[in-house]
Amino acid sequence: MSSPSFDFAPLLHHSLPAPAAAWTGFPAFNFVGGHNDADSIPVADLLSAAGRVIAREGSTLATYGLSSGPLGYAPLRAFIAAKLAADASVKCSAEEVLITSGSLQGLDLVNRILLNPGDTVIVEQASYGGALNRLRGLGVKFQGVPLDHDGLRADALRSTLEALRARGVRPKYIYCIPTVQNPTATVMSEARRREILDLSEHFGVPVFEDECYADLTWSGARPPAMRAMAGAERVIHIGSFSKSVAPALRLGYLVADWPVMSRILSVKNDGGAGALDQMILGEYCLAHFNAHLPRLRATLRAKLDCLQDSLREAFGDQAQFDDPAGGIFQWVTLPEAVDTSRLAQVALQSGVAINPGAEWTSDGDSGRHRLRLCFAHPSKETIREGVLRLAEICRREFGLPHQATPKHR
Repeated sequence: MSSPSFDFAPLLHHSLPAPAAAWTGFPAFNFVGGHNDADSIPVADLLSAAGRVIAREGSTLATYGLSSGPLGYAPLRAFIAAKLAADASVKCSAEEVLITSGSLQGLDLVNRILLNPGDTVIVEQASYGGALNRLRGLGVKFQGVPLDHDGLRADALRSTLEALRARGVRPKYIYCIPTVQNPTATVMSEARRREILDLSEHFGVPVFEDECYADLTWSGARPPAMRAMAGAERVIHIGSFSKSVAPALRLGYLVADWPVMSRILSVKNDGGAGALDQMILGEYCLAHFNAHLPRLRATLRAKLDCLQDSLREAFGDQAQFDDPAGGIFQWVTLPEAVDTSRLAQVALQSGVAINPGAEWTSDGDSGRHRLRLCFAHPSKETIREGVLRLAEICRREFGLPHQATPKHR
């Protein structure tokens, strides 16, 4: 890159993060991000859908919002409403669905209408790093609540809400990922969801429900969304097609009652998510989505099995993990001697990219010995070689795992 001819540094906003590094390609063994299985992208069906919908409705590209208005492409919104009714028991109309540029835009829009610097929100102690980083950037305080195998602990949530009330603090929302939680991949039971909603009502705090991975439970079954249960008016719901179809499409959705939706639309001034993307996805989903998902789930489950076998072979019992209920991530705990933030830095120099647990926890410290591995994109061979290399790096830096690493077959 050429040297800049003008120095913008003195003019930059004071709260900007550190500058981004130039992209040089993916690491050889890439276990980070939310990438998906390349061979599972339904290229032929998307291509066919594109030809049909553009030929039929291409003239509507002449206006912002196509002919569907600011909420997004009407056939896609209708598909989402029907899908949520069938899969998650959510009763909503297409007019309660907003198409967003990925679920991240949904996060940003909700934060835009609800949060001010100094506000408090409640999050799960292990949670989506992107959501936590956004809260930090807004100057918002967040209080982490522990999880168990059933998701967000209701008893701990009650204690947290009581302690905040005693200090005169009313949180703006409770952010949770009930179905295939990120990073732990637990699925919250229906009974636990009721407990959370009861607490939401008692303390007057809404629930922000992130269901981006809900399509990827191994069985295909899932409990009702919190948006479907009593107190739904207090629940803002977001979802995504990034994990079920393709991350690069950047299409998600937000479901809310009109009093909330009307305020969101008043600040969503981007001209709408990509119109071609919406049209193609809507056309594709009507014909192929339900048949696509079982094939994708089977592919992901096979890759997870490979990852777990590789971890057992390379780390023995010094890598502890539960069996995820679905999704694309494995949450791993290593011995206390291993600082996974340090491990991530050193491993990247050898071409192995991992997410250190501190970046996925509200307090940092509870994730110090944990790491998140995305198994969806690498091939099985790459998974095996990458885990073996990670174990070798871990032994070199921390003296663990103790046993001799077996030779790769």
